[in-house]
Amino acid sequence: QVQLVESGGGLVQAGGSLRLSCAASGRTFSRNVMGWFRQAPGTEREFVAAISWSGGTTYYSDSVKGRFTISRDNAKNTVYLQMNSLKPADTAVYYCAADLGSVISRRPGAYEYWGQGTQVTVSS
Repeated sequence: QVQLVESGGGLVQAGGSLRLSCAASGRTFSRNVMGWFRQAPGTEREFVAAISWSGGTTYYSDSVKGRFTISRDNAKNTVYLQMNSLKPADTAVYYCAADLGSVISRRPGAYEYWGQGTQVTVSS
């Protein structure tokens, strides 16, 4: 089992920044691929970013590339999502997810464990 708890969401003006954190416990965190997804009301959950277990490989959706940065600290069992130049279109509930496999995927179905989500609201 892996337990994931997100934090760091909130209300920010367009152009501002937020840093989300996801604290993991349970199974060995350092061997998991970790991902961030988001879901706005009335839409499907969409991929935002993912990172390999070593942190050496990262993937981003086209909509956030160049603005968001995913990172991890295996010593702290934590993965981060630094979000800069935020736009109203980034408003959503952001979810952290863990994939027990070693291949990074953009598909929500590939991730076995999910956090409860944290709300990010960007005002114009």
